[in-house]
Amino acid sequence: MRRVIAVCAATAAVALPLVLTTPAAAADDAKVTVVHGVPGLTVDVYGSADETYTAEEALLQDFEPGTVTDPVDLPGGTYNLAVFPAGADPSGDPAIEATGVEVPAGANLSVVAHLNASGDPVLAAFANDVDPVAAGQARLVVRHTAAAPAVDILAGGKPVFSGLTNPKEDSADLPAGSVSAAVALAGTTDPVIGPADLDLKEGTSTIVYAYGSAEDANLALAVQTIGGLHSSPSGVPSGTAELPADRTPFALAGIALLALVAAGAMGRRAQRVRA
Repeated sequence: MRRVIAVCAATAAVALPLVLTTPAAAADDAKVTVVHGVPGLTVDVYGSADETYTAEEALLQDFEPGTVTDPVDLPGGTYNLAVFPAGADPSGDPAIEATGVEVPAGANLSVVAHLNASGDPVLAAFANDVDPVAAGQARLVVRHTAAAPAVDILAGGKPVFSGLTNPKEDSADLPAGSVSAAVALAGTTDPVIGPADLDLKEGTSTIVYAYGSAEDANLALAVQTIGGLHSSPSGVPSGTAELPADRTPFALAGIALLALVAAGAMGRRAQRVRA
């Protein structure tokens, strides 16, 4: 049965035209990164102006779990997207489909194929906080995109973000440096993912996705980094980061839409990121 994700054109609506061969970005183009967080499902992604798809409209092929693409620049617009198992006939029923999706100009978005709390594959769009960070600081963002109950994010064995549920996020700006992070089920300290050493560079945002399924014991991490968030002055010496207890989460800004989409040809290599 075709899984159709109906996407309304709201203020925070998002689409993903993966124009991977665009030679130069317009000032008002959006930046979009795609994250694959559905274990065991290598997929082909298609974009179309209508709701039919052909082999010529393939945008990403053999897109593997744990992969994070390079960011792409794209103009605003309305698009349709379909996700098929790798090698499947695109004239058939897609595993996931998003239609009539819009992207606002100038946005910075991450679109994630992942499992919801019930274990069903979905597409979720997150707005990325690209406000500058203070000199000597870095931003850490954690997103719960796994088929798992609420989790705590641990640093040094102690919870720093608590009770995070799918598909929510939490974040904090903290001193640049290294931090050892792990994910545990809420109220526990036994890691179900990690620990993993994160290098939080000054003037960057490190976005960590917990994905997979607790029931299937395949939970994992994918990591995305956004640079260029320096404020002046920069170059303050960094060390080992300590997460502050008083954190400032960055809200999803009303993003309730599901999308990946586009019109264009595959031209940029996807970068595989593993925990």
